[in-house]
Amino acid sequence: MGHSGRSAGNLWLAKTLWDLGAIRFGDFTLGRTTLHSPIYVNVRLLISKPRSLRRAARLMYDDVRTLQKMLHPRGAPFHRVAGIPFGGLHLATVFSLIANVPMVYIHPSKDRDTTKPFLEGIYERGETVLLIDDLVTGGGNIIETAAFLGLAGLKVKDVVVLLDRHEGAKERLKAHGYNLISVLGLETMLNYLMASGKIEEDWYRKSVDYIASRRPT
Repeated sequence: MGHSGRSAGNLWLAKTLWDLGAIRFGDFTLGRTTLHSPIYVNVRLLISKPRSLRRAARLMYDDVRTLQKMLHPRGAPFHRVAGIPFGGLHLATVFSLIANVPMVYIHPSKDRDTTKPFLEGIYERGETVLLIDDLVTGGGNIIETAAFLGLAGLKVKDVVVLLDRHEGAKERLKAHGYNLISVLGLETMLNYLMASGKIEEDWYRKSVDYIASRRPT
């Protein structure tokens, strides 16, 4: 996929999320943090549009394949894909069907007496797993998931997400030895929304300033 093809994919995803009502502006507390974000993106709404969900997973697959085929590859081969519940689980399922690559996933233990996670699916120790999620903020959930897969004898090298919120995940994951591949960045999405007249400049400025404040120094 050339630069123009990737840009088209970026804009399609940004427009699709907007049309789904997945992008909201206000005062939001994200995940495990107490930080207040002016923008919230619910990528999980893609499940309401099967064709869009399929195309989103195809974009992820195309990006991964493109990076693997580079003269100096920026993506490693993998034997399994694993979706991070819950948003990544749906994307990983579709990705698995498109790529024809088997899938594993983690869920709470079936034993009520323990909190140890349980890994579902067939796998062999030493295999490499491509981690898939819908959105990444700080990367903590991804690091925890990769660590658990490591306990099962599986290796994680690459992580692919639809949306990177640009809040330090790429750098944090790199420090742990993981490469982040993202289809769309939050700033690119905001630029599209502003340029196409879908949002007011005030929310654009607040969101861009928030991203700048969260960018690693």
